[in-house]
Amino acid sequence: MSDEEWERFLRDAEAGAGSAPVEPSARARETERRLRDGAGRPEGWRTYTPASPRPRSRTGWYVAGFVAAVALLAVALFPQQIVGWSGGDGGQDATPLAAETGPPQEAPEAGPGRRATLAEPFRGSPAARWADGAAGITVPEAKATGWMDAAQVEQALGRSRDFLVAASLDPRVLRGARPTEAITLLNPHQKDVQQYLRTALSAGTPTPDTDPLLLFSRFRPERTRLVGDVVKTRGRLTYREGKRGAVEVTADVTFVYPVTPADGDGEVIRTIVRRQIVMSWDDPDKVATAPGTMTLLSYALDMTNGGCDAPTGYFVPPFGRAAAADEGAADASRQVDPYDRTEPLDLSGGTGTAGDGCATATRS
Repeated sequence: MSDEEWERFLRDAEAGAGSAPVEPSARARETERRLRDGAGRPEGWRTYTPASPRPRSRTGWYVAGFVAAVALLAVALFPQQIVGWSGGDGGQDATPLAAETGPPQEAPEAGPGRRATLAEPFRGSPAARWADGAAGITVPEAKATGWMDAAQVEQALGRSRDFLVAASLDPRVLRGARPTEAITLLNPHQKDVQQYLRTALSAGTPTPDTDPLLLFSRFRPERTRLVGDVVKTRGRLTYREGKRGAVEVTADVTFVYPVTPADGDGEVIRTIVRRQIVMSWDDPDKVATAPGTMTLLSYALDMTNGGCDAPTGYFVPPFGRAAAADEGAADASRQVDPYDRTEPLDLSGGTGTAGDGCATATRS
């Protein structure tokens, strides 16, 4: 201790404001020296030794964050396109279409043209964006019309859609069963329709005018099997006041049935059926009818992949070699797009019109 430090200690001690300095021990001095020289620190103890002598830069984190933000924005704005780029349905937009509430102004855009599979029976088809089953049949708002108030019109519209479901979507009917539920909605006093039903659903061979396919969708289960439980639909109901104050409901709906051979060879095609049915909900005071039933004014259909030969009472999808035969039987001068709903069906033939011959479908 120097003389100056000793003098300062004496003055502080006299004033009672300090304590004598303690000289470090030899061990303490050695420890201090080793710490000062960098020796004796445990490796990794609250220390960080970089893997590279180069300083870390934050630029990479900024770039990665920017790229991630752009990717999230792209997925939010264009989800279906991103799915297509990443191995989905060839970039086909699968966003569900809004309900059809009026006459379509144009046909659906062409897709990538990919073939249907058992796992994806609607792949490559505009129907991939259509609703399932009854959900694809738009029912308008009910208003008092003719002899019915708004509640009765709503009930008539609901039963009209029920008829379409029972006739063209019921799984049992699709497998060839008798369309009992649909028949209960038909006016039992309409003699021409009742005669048609007796003939069409009998065991005999139907004619073009007595083909049950005019009203009901059916496949032979020993030949054809539906793929999955979904039938895609698109269409709508409209209504107006008809004769004698009746409420006249018109249904215009397209049904898309994915099917495969019953022997299970894996081939998948789509039978596409567009139906236009006009139903009259008559005033029972003016027309002989039964409660809850309607009179059929007209019914017609167009079909693709349903068969071009003489009627059998069932859709006959052209699997394998039959496809080439149907193509040869089709009228090449008449080409139709089965997904195009911009034009009404030709009802000039009256009740039971099925069209004349097979046209060539531009896609299926």
